[in-house]
Amino acid sequence: MPVVMRIAGCRVVIFTNDHRPPHVHIIGSDGQVVVSIEDDPRILRIEGFSDREALKLAKEVGANADTLLKEWEVIHGKK
Repeated sequence: MPVVMRIAGCRVVIFTNDHRPPHVHIIGSDGQVVVSIEDDPRILRIEGFSDREALKLAKEVGANADTLLKEWEVIHGKK
């Protein structure tokens, strides 16, 4: 479970045994937000965060989507 980045005190993680589409898990002390990192990043799941908090985290992921997608490809290979 490589931590590839930190955003707002949360770990941004790509699980080595995870499935497509490419996505990250943003894990905080109260829950997690799962955000796709391919094409137009979007929230896939929210657990324990408010919608507002999740949107803020997703925007940060979107701003770093190219870097995160490269990390995904290192871990999982290209399409």
